[in-house]
Amino acid sequence: MRFLLDEAEKLVCAVIFLAMTALGFANVVVRYLTNYSFAATQELLLDGFLLLTVFGAAIAARRGEHLAVTIFTDVLPASARRIAVAISAALSVLLLALSAWFTMDLVRNQMASGITSSGMQIPEWYVSTGLPVGFALIAVRLIQTGIAEWREPGGVPDSGLGV
Repeated sequence: MRFLLDEAEKLVCAVIFLAMTALGFANVVVRYLTNYSFAATQELLLDGFLLLTVFGAAIAARRGEHLAVTIFTDVLPASARRIAVAISAALSVLLLALSAWFTMDLVRNQMASGITSSGMQIPEWYVSTGLPVGFALIAVRLIQTGIAEWREPGGVPDSGLGV
């Protein structure tokens, strides 16, 4: 169970990527053999890319590999760098919490209005539900990374997650 919690976003990305690859391949084969393509392929692939982006960001957050500008924090002493990283992490988590809140509101609106996708005519909230979950997961992973950095002896390492 611990493995599933630690690697959730990797598993989600692997399943989505595998499904997208199979769908794209099947569409190419069908198009080559029949001169027709699956109607919903583009829609499904775009939804997959959206979810891959969000859950891939959670992977990057877990590894501390988000793009960072560290020019200011690199010149700070370890104690000030630690505070700067804590402020940065807090602001990032706040932004992600707001993103999760507003995308959950989007999902509620989509459910209430009954909006369906153009190609497959399924409710839009099926895919949109992944957004608040993904944003919440990124926030959790940023908190985990921030705690790990805070515990580093002498402050946050220069090669770690920057601010």
